[in-house]
Amino acid sequence: MRRFILALDSGTSSCRALLFNENGSVAAMAQKPLRSVFPQPGWVEQDADDIWATTLSVAVEAMSRIGAKPTDIHGIGITNQRETTLLWDKASGQPVAPAIVWQCRRTTPIVERLKKEGFSDFLIERTGLVLDPYFSATKIMWQFEQSPSLFAAAKRGDILFGTVDAWLIYKLTGGKVHATDITNASRTQLFNIHTRTWDDDILQTLDIPRSLLPDVVPSASIIGKTDPSLFGAALPIASSVGDQQAALIGHGGVDTGAAKCTFGTGCFLLMNTGSVAVKSQNGLLTTIAYGLKDDVRYALEGSVFTAGQAISWLKDELDFLKDEADSDAVSRSVSDTNGVYVVPAFTGLGAPYWDPCASGTIVGLTAGANKAHIVRATVESLAYQAIDVLQAMRGDSGLSVSSLHVDGGASKNDHLLQTLADLHNDTVVRPADIEATAKGAAFLAGIALGIYTKKTLPVAEKSGTTFRPSLDEKARAERLHGWHKAVRAARAFGDD
Repeated sequence: MRRFILALDSGTSSCRALLFNENGSVAAMAQKPLRSVFPQPGWVEQDADDIWATTLSVAVEAMSRIGAKPTDIHGIGITNQRETTLLWDKASGQPVAPAIVWQCRRTTPIVERLKKEGFSDFLIERTGLVLDPYFSATKIMWQFEQSPSLFAAAKRGDILFGTVDAWLIYKLTGGKVHATDITNASRTQLFNIHTRTWDDDILQTLDIPRSLLPDVVPSASIIGKTDPSLFGAALPIASSVGDQQAALIGHGGVDTGAAKCTFGTGCFLLMNTGSVAVKSQNGLLTTIAYGLKDDVRYALEGSVFTAGQAISWLKDELDFLKDEADSDAVSRSVSDTNGVYVVPAFTGLGAPYWDPCASGTIVGLTAGANKAHIVRATVESLAYQAIDVLQAMRGDSGLSVSSLHVDGGASKNDHLLQTLADLHNDTVVRPADIEATAKGAAFLAGIALGIYTKKTLPVAEKSGTTFRPSLDEKARAERLHGWHKAVRAARAFGDD
């Protein structure tokens, strides 16, 4: 009898559902775009009901493509865009406000206020996260400050909070389960990564009611069962994990020292540091890599806010590309960027700078610069941002990533990966199967269901593409010097 694990990958720009067979291969996939709105510069919102409806729709579609019945499904694994903040009514299950997306910078004034009040070190020590609008805590605070009636309802226990995984779990179970996994909890800036509990001191300091918060469960665990009306049977929800941690697992990164780089809407590099929560001295985050029943592993993470989104910007806003896939050929149509650098700080800069006021910037323009030069410079900006994080990671861990594994939509761009190899001065490997995020959720679900153990996860395919460095040290240093000058310009523009 054929059996599958249904992985639900609820990302920032799309929702996807993939059916994996027991050897880790994709049997079916469905995908639909997810709309974001930008009410003001730096603000990013989504509709919570749209996230749910789109996720459910692709799940049903993926099953129908191969005629999979409920009895063919071992269970469900969930992976999701992290930090995005949703609030809903406990009684009705209806959202009470738009979902504030992880990229949104509207809480910058709150962050600056908390910094002035001296809370930065306190929060880093307990959560591993720098004080930044990126995380869920100040997003909750902002909504309560905007709506005293909403805050009063939260105080009464009438409101629930969740990141996207908790919202999907709630909807999938018909409102019976309000839970999040330990990786998503670790991204809220309300969770103590050392005690592995919601931190009462932080909640009191930020005036966030504990009744809002979901139960915290291991990433691989039977969290609940779906409402039978959704799929025709009650299917076990067997994993929940933030998308970047899922990608690490999907690359087989369950052991200390493993690292990966995902080029999605943003760019995220994670290094598994084992049972030790390494405190960063170089602008990285300390976070939880995954949690099994009796096994919690930590990671260093570098989060870049804008990566693949910059390629979308070239197509959707500048009309420089007919299709995002054209960015590779257009980049190669010129021999260099003609001195142009693009810093795509559309919502500020993340690691290792953490500057929410930095502005998107193009520098080095001359009369000879054309569309192709700007496209090439934009593609290369993704590699430069990744290198900044890799250098910080090396400084914190003392470990060098010799062969960097990549995934995500933008990793299909050969010029990007060649540039990354040149700047990294080491090999970059793109597996033949770049579905690492959904695969990680499926692997964790398989562990919870008893199909796999950490040691028996399906072996990744050996085939793929390896990019090797071809720049000499002088050229590498010159290009990095130019990039860092461009970053200083982007930060200076946003200084006021």
